[in-house]
Amino acid sequence: MHNWLLTPPIVFLIVLGFVWFLSCLFSRLAFRPKNKAEGEGAPYACGEPNYNPMAQPDYTTFFPYAFFFTLAHVATLMMTTVPVESLRAFVLAAMYVGGAALGLYILFRR
Repeated sequence: MHNWLLTPPIVFLIVLGFVWFLSCLFSRLAFRPKNKAEGEGAPYACGEPNYNPMAQPDYTTFFPYAFFFTLAHVATLMMTTVPVESLRAFVLAAMYVGGAALGLYILFRR
């Protein structure tokens, strides 16, 4: 009779409302300093005194590492979750891991 309460959108709205209620309740209990500290709104760059907010980071060294970790984690997930009893699934997982190894080889060859 009340199965509609257990549907994902309704449960999401109930949990969202509960979390909003808790947030409002605990925001009244939160500590708020009377005086703002000097530099409280200033940007922080790991203690660097000469922070340049217009700096443009270079991501060319980031993407190979991101690709490596994505391939390594998904290949590990494929190896650990495939059922060994099913030969077809095992062959597909082995092909995927082989493709991941080939991708890692291409990524790190110089």
